[in-house]
Amino acid sequence: MVRPLGRKNISQDIRKAIVIGFRSGCSKDVLAQQFTCSKRAIEKVLKQFRDEGALMERKSPGRPRITSKNVDRNIVRASREDPQRSFTDIQMIVKSPNEVTPSLRTEWANHVFSDESKFNLFGTDGIKWIRRPVGCRFDPSYQLQTVKHGGGSVMVWGCFSGTSIGPLRRITGIMDRYVYEDILEKTMRPWARSNVGQAFVFQQDNDPKHTSKHIKDWFRRRHVNLLDWPSQSPDLNPIEHLWEHVERQLRGIRASNANQKFDQLQSVWQAIPMSVIHTLLDSMPKRCQAVIDAKGYPTKY
Repeated sequence: MVRPLGRKNISQDIRKAIVIGFRSGCSKDVLAQQFTCSKRAIEKVLKQFRDEGALMERKSPGRPRITSKNVDRNIVRASREDPQRSFTDIQMIVKSPNEVTPSLRTEWANHVFSDESKFNLFGTDGIKWIRRPVGCRFDPSYQLQTVKHGGGSVMVWGCFSGTSIGPLRRITGIMDRYVYEDILEKTMRPWARSNVGQAFVFQQDNDPKHTSKHIKDWFRRRHVNLLDWPSQSPDLNPIEHLWEHVERQLRGIRASNANQKFDQLQSVWQAIPMSVIHTLLDSMPKRCQAVIDAKGYPTKY
């Protein structure tokens, strides 16, 4: 059985079709049967057309809803769990991290996320697994070549924000507090001020060279705001996923030397689409909540 259309269900196109059908000689009963609505609804559409000379979809009276039905249910549940909860407490509870709103990404837009990473010229530092048929263990097709002494590597520093991908800086030699200061002064700060704004917030992990007095003095002199960051929390930093993205893109691509490897890294880094960045920023509420739920233990991020 077809459910009759109520007044709110009659679209603009159906309203026009009702008027055209009535003008063509169709009775109200026939139109009601054809459009599966009541005769009263047909009469209201025709009366509106006669009175106003046009067909307009009527808007519901009152202010538009600012909460969804799901949020309403969460509000009721939070109130029943503890009747003494204040409105502010309830608001914090029902503001689910799984529901990303446009303002959440905006909140992270002025943050600059940073990190260093090492990329080997050949292969990775981890174990590689191969699926092979039974009895083909020594078949060259199912064996990986090895490189003595790891084949060399390239260390890089990178950053990004909600507005764009930042520069990729190659690190040569030992990465100490003086090298890091040079990166901050000559690479990070000029880019951040130009692309994010002077009031940017900088994120870094708690590596000793990052938190040394020398670097703290630099942040103070340059009036750079720092994002509070818990120790041993790589799963909180979205840039880790960018390093994985770069490594996946270069998987199977050889580099004959460190210069060629850096060129490859820079090419892939600069080509990262902003959709990837937005996805990572949208994941921040879930990422933070996962760390809280895990109580310091590793998360899926």
